Amino acid sequence: MFTINAKSQLPIYEQIVQKVKEQVVSGVLQEGEKIPSIRDFASRIGVNPNTVSKAYQELERQEVIVTLKGKGTFVANQKERVSSPKKLAETKLKLKENILDLVYLGVELEEIHHLIENYSKDIIGGDSVED
Repeated sequence: MFTINAKSQLPIYEQIVQKVKEQVVSGVLQEGEKIPSIRDFASRIGVNPNTVSKAYQELERQEVIVTLKGKGTFVANQKERVSSPKKLAETKLKLKENILDLVYLGVELEEIHHLIENYSKDIIGGDSVED
């Protein structure tokens, strides 16, 4: 599984969403794989079941997971997922805003490229470039 950073500014449910998506992208969680029930998941990582429920709802909204009544919750088939042009545009805008923040903080363009490459490789499971 994974651990939650209680000191993070990112809400716990968003940390769960992010970690599950990372595990799907990196292949730790496979398409069609059953994931723990809300209560089991909450127990494993030591958080309130309502928090996990909120994360699961968001993951379902993003089509990362699917819940089949009476059967459980599973990793969705990512190949069949229809990419939303609106979601793609929103995500690109977030990236642009984050790059703007880095430039404003004085981070050089070369370092920004390095960060993007490093994080991309880390998420996808490739060899990470040293910080």
